[in-house]
Amino acid sequence: MTTQASSDFEELLAVLDLRRADSSAPGVETFFGSHPTKNPVRTFGGQMMAQAFVAGSRTVPANLPPSALSAHYIAGGDPEQDLEFSVVHLRDERRFANRRVDVTQNGALLGTALISYLSGGRGLEHNVEMPDVTGPEWLPKIDDLLAGYEETVPLFVNASRPIEWRYTNDPAWIMRDKGAKLPHNRVWMKTEGPMPDDPVLHQAALVYSSDTTVLDSIITTHGLSWGHDRIFAVTMNHSVWFHRPFRFDEWVLYSTTSPVAAESRGLGTGHFFNEDGHVVATVVQEGIVKHFPSRDR
Repeated sequence: MTTQASSDFEELLAVLDLRRADSSAPGVETFFGSHPTKNPVRTFGGQMMAQAFVAGSRTVPANLPPSALSAHYIAGGDPEQDLEFSVVHLRDERRFANRRVDVTQNGALLGTALISYLSGGRGLEHNVEMPDVTGPEWLPKIDDLLAGYEETVPLFVNASRPIEWRYTNDPAWIMRDKGAKLPHNRVWMKTEGPMPDDPVLHQAALVYSSDTTVLDSIITTHGLSWGHDRIFAVTMNHSVWFHRPFRFDEWVLYSTTSPVAAESRGLGTGHFFNEDGHVVATVVQEGIVKHFPSRDR
């Protein structure tokens, strides 16, 4: 089924509000999650990961923040049907917890995520330097950047957009028009509305957003773009490390690059920076990326 809500942002909050099953197998807690009204052909991977993260996080004490999530995609989900999230308790201690979340639909395994939680306390701190970019208030909105490209990237134009994006560089489709190449992508992000004071939801919104733009640097490094070029891409695995508390209804910069592409696979890596320049999360994603050049190129 789909969730009815009055805006893309409200729908995101709705799909993150999972339903807990009345009964489950011993050592397992089960949740169910719906889809928004706007969907790609298959369940958006960021949504599936974000829901799996919420499911796992609802089974640990509130004083145990997440340290890492690692997800592997196995099959695509049907947006017309709910997703089932089975949370397996792997470890429970005073300052540590581990969960495995299996995502299924009609008995078929779509993906699995391992999530670790750790109350580490204060320790050594250092940080990679935040890129020197223009602040979000001076940058155009994504709708402005999509104007005139409705036929080039219709999937982007028609997609659900609960997250506000402000590109600090030309997005792939504009870069391609200019005949340029770009080894990185840097996008300011925040939710389109204020979030509840629930850290799990802010973290889940980051997980959701971490599945956007991270593979772009693979193709922009070669001067290619979605829509302009014949490109097939699918995510294989995705990891997020959480470093510091943050709010995702405040601006964060998602700065991504691609260190390697080979054997039809590419790696995207990125950091989320808060406006103070601190890294709040790190992301690594591997995807199958294939380019089918046209004869006139």
